Amino acid sequence: MGGGSVSAARVGDSEPNEYTSLLPGHRDRESCNSVDASDVHELDDGLKTNKTLIAEEFKILLKGSIPVVVAYTLQNSLQTISVLVVGRSSPENLATAAFSYMFAMCTAWLIALGGTTALDTLASSTFTGGSNKHDLGILLQRAFVVLGLFYIPVALLWACSEPVFKFLGQDPDLARDSARFLTCLIPGGLGYIYFESMKKYLQAQGIMRPGTYVLLITSPFNAFLNYFFCYTLNMGLLGAPIATGISYWLSFTLLLLYARFVAGSECWGGWSRSAFKNMGMFSHLAFMGIIHVGTEWWAFEVVALAAGRLGTIPLAAQSVIMTADQILNTIPFGLGVATSVRVGSLLGAKDAKGAARAAHSAAVLSILLGLVVLTVLMATRNHFAKIFNDDVQVVRLTAEVLPYVALFQIADGLNGSCGGSLRGMGRQHIGAAVNLVSYYCGALPLGVWLAFNGWGLKGLWVGQCIALYLVGGFEWVIVGVSDWAQEVEKAFKRMDTAEYIESGY
Repeated sequence: MGGGSVSAARVGDSEPNEYTSLLPGHRDRESCNSVDASDVHELDDGLKTNKTLIAEEFKILLKGSIPVVVAYTLQNSLQTISVLVVGRSSPENLATAAFSYMFAMCTAWLIALGGTTALDTLASSTFTGGSNKHDLGILLQRAFVVLGLFYIPVALLWACSEPVFKFLGQDPDLARDSARFLTCLIPGGLGYIYFESMKKYLQAQGIMRPGTYVLLITSPFNAFLNYFFCYTLNMGLLGAPIATGISYWLSFTLLLLYARFVAGSECWGGWSRSAFKNMGMFSHLAFMGIIHVGTEWWAFEVVALAAGRLGTIPLAAQSVIMTADQILNTIPFGLGVATSVRVGSLLGAKDAKGAARAAHSAAVLSILLGLVVLTVLMATRNHFAKIFNDDVQVVRLTAEVLPYVALFQIADGLNGSCGGSLRGMGRQHIGAAVNLVSYYCGALPLGVWLAFNGWGLKGLWVGQCIALYLVGGFEWVIVGVSDWAQEVEKAFKRMDTAEYIESGY
């Protein structure tokens, strides 16, 4: 990616911008590293009230999360467009594409969105606290290597998935076609993972918008490619994964070009053998991130399977709700990414008090945003399903379930923000453990029991609500009782050994 410096704006700015929106604002790298461990760096000038500081954190987090939310919405649109385009050819192709992308989301996409949380933890603190800015580039290389290795068993699973789907009781034709679909998607899956890694590399530097810029280009191009391959070239079903895979690699390539020629290249010092050092810690954080994200996603798949056993109308209503929730989920997910970058950066700057304030501000902000979404859903509950389906029964059932879905948004936001704080602290394992206990040892079995004992689809969402409130509440308590001075020390210990020694921490 070459040299060059574009980061002068990130030091000394009082107003957040493209480079500084989530980074400590008035401290350079040298002064940060020269501070003694007992000196907790504070971002405020000592004259501002606590309310003012929290309001400033709200502004910083919102400014950082909005481009991330837009980027993830566009990112989800790539496969949504693919399903819509290929689905026009036949109901069978629609079912195959939807099922295949669902399976991809629960496997490879987990590596992209869960595994890269290791960069959330390591990259931000390294950028603000490291003595060598090129260490961030080494972390990116390490992500390419480790996550690429994680992807190998997933690629093999996709290539041999037909007997797996048959074992799970799927229709033989669906199992055969989905296996062919996923086999064609294998090259594209790696592009998705590397694109997500590049985004995290830039986000660690406070550069949040390039993912949105890139996807504004590749999203419409993806629609064109899907139509061109599926219908113009008469490739049918298999044209969709090939077109989408090309779009993922194109997104990655454009992000590389952005980093090389616009912003982000200063942290790239060239390929280095150091990328193969300390892979154990990175692999552990990545694996725990996959479990943290996966435990929640897999729970929703269980709910989807249970809804299918309740009948056609509940399944249709659940499909409407889940389609909408996938869009709404980008809000807490984006805020979580912004929070992890902010907390990690402040820990790297040795600002324990600021990191704690950022974490709690993110939690409060997530509740406020959840209340806004709740209000919108409740105001439109009687007409919401008509966006997707005009069936009277589906509309009525969706309206009955939406209050629980609306209530769910507050807890989902809290889970996203506090989960982001835990990732910034390198405590993905805590989030994974909380998810496992909350979902699978209590709320999910309760929801399934209620669903088949008179509550129907509402019972499933009652279970999900209980799970998310437990998760969000527990995680906020964990964040609240954390020793933030100790978290600063842990952040420096997670850096490469040479980095840790040079820091004098």
